[in-house]
Amino acid sequence: MPNPLLFLLVVLRTVAAVSGEGGDKADLCAGCRIHIRRIPPRFNAHLLRHCDAAFSLADPSAAATSAPPCESLVNHGLGPRTHTSSRSWYRTDTRLLEVFFHRRIEERACVVDDPAHADAVFVPYYAALDSLPYVLDPALLDSSAQHGASLAEFLARDQPQILLRRHGHDHFLVIAGSAWDYSQPPHTDPRLWGTTSLLRLPEFENFTFLTLESRAWPWQEHAIPHPTSFHPASLPRLRAWLARASRSRRTALMLFSGGVSRPSRPNIRGSILAECANRTDACVVVDCSAGKCSHDPIRYMRPMLRSKFCLQPPGDTPTRRSTFDAIVAGCVPVFFEDAAARRQYGWHLPPARYGEFSVYIPKEAVVFGGVKIAETLAAVPESDVRRMRERALELAPRVIYRRHGSSAELSETMKDAVDLAVDGALRRIRGRVRALEDGQPETIYSLEDDSVAT
Repeated sequence: MPNPLLFLLVVLRTVAAVSGEGGDKADLCAGCRIHIRRIPPRFNAHLLRHCDAAFSLADPSAAATSAPPCESLVNHGLGPRTHTSSRSWYRTDTRLLEVFFHRRIEERACVVDDPAHADAVFVPYYAALDSLPYVLDPALLDSSAQHGASLAEFLARDQPQILLRRHGHDHFLVIAGSAWDYSQPPHTDPRLWGTTSLLRLPEFENFTFLTLESRAWPWQEHAIPHPTSFHPASLPRLRAWLARASRSRRTALMLFSGGVSRPSRPNIRGSILAECANRTDACVVVDCSAGKCSHDPIRYMRPMLRSKFCLQPPGDTPTRRSTFDAIVAGCVPVFFEDAAARRQYGWHLPPARYGEFSVYIPKEAVVFGGVKIAETLAAVPESDVRRMRERALELAPRVIYRRHGSSAELSETMKDAVDLAVDGALRRIRGRVRALEDGQPETIYSLEDDSVAT
């Protein structure tokens, strides 16, 4: 029997081609046509050849607990299954988001071969992987400002009309990391270890970047969810997991998963660890130090299923993958600053609805004001806890990355993290293009924020 998803893709791509060339009243792809820019494999596929050496250098502390580096590449970057009988759970390496995002873009119905008919141009550049030499090799540290420069040169030289058509305002790409790691000023001297200047290159200033964490002020990037290890391929598997999370018996009040080393100065993580040490009756700590949880979702998902609240303190940067693990597990996230999620993921988690599925406790109140987290959470009525859990699970499909080749039933029923990210990028691009076509390019910088989820 023909694959119904494949049949649907063929039909919609035919409609996209016909409508783009001749104009069709039943244009299902209006405003949504994407051209995948053809770039040399040195900017994507060839970067995967060095996984064995580069990944181990990038995360040596996790070498003993992680899957062999190159195994992470299987299943188009989703990684190996957690166990042989699993059909939805994978040992996903966040650094490969660019790989499986590329795979998912290729599946979209409204992909067009002719860039002149495209509303947006996707650049399948594996930026995070290409940055590894600059951030790992001391000999290349002083060259980190050149990260992405060769791609910029190629885009300007090869079929330059694609870039010049809208001056890059219709281009978008993905970075599997925080924008902060790619925004070092290019003339910084001495160069800062671990960062590059990709987002500061003037050739890319009009591009839209989808990053795992965005900065507060620039308009060129937008945050998308950290990938979890849950990638269902069918609607029954998604519903089965959500039902399990909904009925799970939760005996622990709160949980913290993360590094357990005590900070030298007072901060929210230190306060959480101290309170959990004194309240073992109420708090569960999952030690994720030295990469123990990086590719082992069982280590933290089972405790999350048994906990009512999951604490989400900031670390080196405000956002955490654990936020999305908690939502998928139906463990109500507890935030301590708005930058942890509310100001980041508006395309996926409506900012106005955070009170429905999460709890907010100002970190200053805990660290300096004597507020006890356990007492605060224990005071939440059980009916409210159930309601917040239900809302979190309702939103869970929006933050998961479903498996490539998913059933037509699943892809038609729900929009996942990729769908919403692309929809958001297209909205942003359409707004900028309208400004250009109206002869008011300066208004691009004052466009109303487009970060509200739909």
